[in-house]
Amino acid sequence: MPIIFCHCKTCKKAHAAPFTPTAGVMRENFRWAKGAEKLSSFESSPGKVRHFCSVCGSHLVAERPNQQHIILRVATLDDDPGVRPEAHI
Repeated sequence: MPIIFCHCKTCKKAHAAPFTPTAGVMRENFRWAKGAEKLSSFESSPGKVRHFCSVCGSHLVAERPNQQHIILRVATLDDDPGVRPEAHI
C-alpha cells in the first residue's frame, strides 16, 4: 500500500509532530522478526490499537483488528523502503 503523510489529530499527538509517514501493510505480509515480547499497546481511539516499544517508546504500528492491514510507521524502518509518499490525509 502507498506511503502517505497522516495529519490526523491522534497521529499528531502520538508523534508530537505535524504529520507522520504511514503505510498500510497487509497482515499476511507482516511479521515481527524479533522483539514482539517487548511491545506495549493501548487503544488510542475506539477500535484503534497503537503498538509501541516498551524499551524506547517508539510508536511502531497501529491497527484496527477488523481491517486486513496494519498501519506501519515508516519512520521506524532501518532501510529506505524504495518508495516515496504519495499523498497527505
